[in-house]
Amino acid sequence: MNFNDLSSARPDLAFIAHWVQDKAHVLDLGCGDGVMMDYLQSDKQCSGYGIELADDKVLASTQRGVRVIQQDMENGLALFGDNTFDTVLCLSSLQMMKHVEALLRDIVRVGKEAIVSFPNFAYWPHRVALLKGRMPVSESLPYEWYDTPNLRCATINDFRDLAEECGLEVIECVALAEGKRVSFLPNLRGDLAVFRLRKK
Repeated sequence: MNFNDLSSARPDLAFIAHWVQDKAHVLDLGCGDGVMMDYLQSDKQCSGYGIELADDKVLASTQRGVRVIQQDMENGLALFGDNTFDTVLCLSSLQMMKHVEALLRDIVRVGKEAIVSFPNFAYWPHRVALLKGRMPVSESLPYEWYDTPNLRCATINDFRDLAEECGLEVIECVALAEGKRVSFLPNLRGDLAVFRLRKK
């Protein structure tokens, strides 16, 4: 997979991929169908693993040539030592976890750096939906309230506070809309929040 394929399939992943160094050792938590690891392996000569629970996604990742460990992230990352990976990715998965703080601490334990993304609940269409008395449904939150896998809703400011509580340094924080960086009023105009983090 090349950059143009990744960019057209998932513009958010294409943006995030530029933060991963060439030849980095990467752990992709909730790797899904393996499209990100496939790109990082083929175009940036990265090595590493994906972690995924769903059978069909494990199979899809394997078919792409991605090494996958089938495991529930809620059980933690005890099978990996401290600083095993250059970069740990947790892209649009953290909000599906019951124990967000514990997993976040584990992510930065096993990785020298972490990249975390999640739907920004403060995105203006989400606010409008709530004002109308409805739970938001959007491209970044595509589920109805009764069938969503998302257990947590957070804003950019909320997550920044959590990172600080966990003793993490925010290297960079951006808001994306349709895969493009939003600079003006990011917490209002960005539907996806992306953080680069490391231990202080």
